[in-house]
Amino acid sequence: MPIFRTAHYQVKPEAVGKVKQAILEFIHHVEVNEPGTLLYSAWQQQDHPNRFTHFFVFENEAARSSHSRSNAAKRFESVYSPELVGGVTFTDYDQVGTNQWLQTAMR
Repeated sequence: MPIFRTAHYQVKPEAVGKVKQAILEFIHHVEVNEPGTLLYSAWQQQDHPNRFTHFFVFENEAARSSHSRSNAAKRFESVYSPELVGGVTFTDYDQVGTNQWLQTAMR
């Protein structure tokens, strides 16, 4: 059963460029190395560009756990963690519905 999760956080304004680069590198790693991570998308808030939301869809708990324990996740955390304003809020969701694109992506 897929796991749907978001992560919300805010970084110091002067760290936005560095964090965005780390996000892109991390997403590349996920795409190449984590077939159980069905979707990983990161968004930057338009009216507060130092706020980010990440949306993940994991195939199952094993994929989520593997993702969280990866060396790439540790590298990403080492970049953004010192720049945080507050913490990171992770939230799990149950899917109610989606459009055809996500249904196809999760097959």
